Amino acid sequence: MEFNQENSTRNASISRKTNETDIKLAFSVDGTGVSELETDVPFLNHMLDLFTKHGQFDLKVQAHGDIEIDDHHTVEDIGICLGQTLREALGDKKGIKRYASVFVPMDEALAQVVIDISNRPHFEYRAQYPSAQVGSFSTELVHEFLWKLALEARITLHVIVHYGQNTHHMIEAVFKALGRALDEATCIDPRVTGVPSTKGVL
Repeated sequence: MEFNQENSTRNASISRKTNETDIKLAFSVDGTGVSELETDVPFLNHMLDLFTKHGQFDLKVQAHGDIEIDDHHTVEDIGICLGQTLREALGDKKGIKRYASVFVPMDEALAQVVIDISNRPHFEYRAQYPSAQVGSFSTELVHEFLWKLALEARITLHVIVHYGQNTHHMIEAVFKALGRALDEATCIDPRVTGVPSTKGVL
């Protein structure tokens, strides 16, 4: 699961095994939009692929869990692992833009993601979906994934779905906006000396 580090020094990988899930995940901030995803949750595979492509990251995930119960543990633990690798990959955060606010439409749906790579984990979520399921995927797991990502990455994350009629489109807009916002917030700004904080640390 290791990435070739010739193209990026901002990468990390993790293995996490519990009685509920077995996950190997590798993440590169400075990637080319390539994903290799093997999980037991097909809809999450689709969303992670969108996130990776639109954020220009590289992401590899091998994840298997107790989906005979439901998808909760697998989705939650992938969020944990992605958050931990993001935090590790960003290191001391020197030179990053830190903030981003991105709107993404998906047909009739419009989502907004606002990020502060703050070292203060906080999550705000405003979304009401027309249906509780997309296929076999429970829409409440979007909240679970994003909250655990924000917590483990230690970022402030605000997600707002302004409107929409198709639940799939609404969630897809969220993950595309998440990728684009995280890409912008993690970009190196040559004007920034050290970290973008008056405290001197992030």
